[in-house]
Amino acid sequence: MFRELHRSSHSPARIGELVTPHGVVRTPTFVAVATRASVKGVEPAALASLGLELLIANTYHLHLRPGEDVVAALGGLHGFSGWRGPTMTDSGGFQVFSLGAGKEHGVGKVAPIFPGESDAPLARRDGPPLVRLSEAGAWFRSVVDGSEHTFTPESVITIERKLGADIILPLDECTSPLHDHGYTRAAMERTHRWARRALEAFQLLADDPTFPNPGQELYGIVQGGAYEDLRRESTRLIGEMGFAGFAIGGSLGRSKDDMWRVLDWTIPALPQDKPRHLLGIGEIEDIFAAVSRGVDTFDCAAPTRMARNGSVFLRGAPRHRIHLRNAAYRLDDRPIDPSCDCPTCAQHSRAYLQHLCRSGELSYYRLATLHNLRFMARLMDEIRAAIAANRLETLAKEWSFHLA
Repeated sequence: MFRELHRSSHSPARIGELVTPHGVVRTPTFVAVATRASVKGVEPAALASLGLELLIANTYHLHLRPGEDVVAALGGLHGFSGWRGPTMTDSGGFQVFSLGAGKEHGVGKVAPIFPGESDAPLARRDGPPLVRLSEAGAWFRSVVDGSEHTFTPESVITIERKLGADIILPLDECTSPLHDHGYTRAAMERTHRWARRALEAFQLLADDPTFPNPGQELYGIVQGGAYEDLRRESTRLIGEMGFAGFAIGGSLGRSKDDMWRVLDWTIPALPQDKPRHLLGIGEIEDIFAAVSRGVDTFDCAAPTRMARNGSVFLRGAPRHRIHLRNAAYRLDDRPIDPSCDCPTCAQHSRAYLQHLCRSGELSYYRLATLHNLRFMARLMDEIRAAIAANRLETLAKEWSFHLA
């Protein structure tokens, strides 16, 4: 259930609460990515101490290993992982994309999501396809052991029922920025048909007491690429289907300007009393722009991935981050951020962290990730306070961002 508590007088930005069987999430909020029921390098108890309130796990990866039946036998994701707070699961739809069209077009998690903002040519990856799509669903070959699997809208709902997250997403087809209007329409219409089948399957299983979390809610996913007519059509159709909330997915265009247009076409037409999630987006500048348009939650692996690669957040630095591998930090006895209250900044210097990073010490991954996640939690506290005071635009300017 979602409750809107306050809406800005200057924009669609709003403060709300997501009420789930495992707790209340204050929105807007950043959702940490726990792909395999784990945020890389950080245990669940530490995540809660950082102020994180919602995690998202990956249905595709958990299906492959350890399997949804194992997770269900151990009490669902909450009993299995030890994370007691609210949890989401995506559908595996992004893996359908990344192993299929993403592989073909050279667009994925690491390759440019917005190819129009990169000078690097898109590198098409060779090799046999790992995914085949049909009206029935998605066939794929496991990246773990090469075994063959099929996801249908119904089977994905069953898997997610067994995993037991509080919020689950249906199977969809995520398109590439390089797909044309015709293909994007066909994929969108198939996603709509899958959405209806998923909703029916979800409702049929609603009263089954054998699943670990009977209080689950199902979000619908809006598709349509960066085409205005398709986004508006998908928003209307998905918005009418009776989902508990909505996720905005698929290709968001070739640039961030395209993404803002997609949100402007989509969010005003969604039911205003239900939550909105933006899939796979969560860099700092993106958060300000998305929140100002009324996005409530968003997930992104960038803060944790950047931490492991040596980049840690620091307000006021170029792009609000520094790279600890740089020689300038070899003798730097300051914490990453003197104003930060995370365990890393309380105990360790930039020089020590650089040593750990350059030496490949595993402890570095945990320490850097703790800092970046605490930074995100503090940022969201600040954003919620700014919305409450009707000063989000002022806060964005203080962070050197312009709300486009």
